[in-house]
Amino acid sequence: MRKKDQATQVDALEVRLAYDFVSSGGPHEHNAFICLKTGKIYYQSDYTGEVGDEGLPDDLEASDDYIAMPHPKELGLGRALALDFAERALQEDCDKVAKMFSRRGAYARFKDFLEARGLLKEWYEFEEHATAAALQIWCDANGFKLVHKPLGEAH
Repeated sequence: MRKKDQATQVDALEVRLAYDFVSSGGPHEHNAFICLKTGKIYYQSDYTGEVGDEGLPDDLEASDDYIAMPHPKELGLGRALALDFAERALQEDCDKVAKMFSRRGAYARFKDFLEARGLLKEWYEFEEHATAAALQIWCDANGFKLVHKPLGEAH
């Protein structure tokens, strides 16, 4: 881990897009790697291979210059986050929510359940706040400084 004053700047929106890409599949199906020196993000998918114009760096496997973007489960943002929300907003239904997450398709059932109770918007706000906080902590711990570039600025 590098010191804070040696942090590599990385665009906050790009980090979020990389996180969303990794999140769009199971663990290790979609990967994003951030270069510790430049902050550039590289993408790889089990389904399509390299994603993007440049491809993956030749030294990705052998170098310590790249770090993999974590999957939501690694940041405590999967099932655990949904159960945390249920404890806060659905106290009487915590067991029902926990049971939903015991089989496939849990998020679809969970979101339907929340929509029926008028809590879907609150869930999305809770999830967004938790995700942003977890990504900030992860970036800080790995020597990245999130910067917020104006939309449309060249990368």
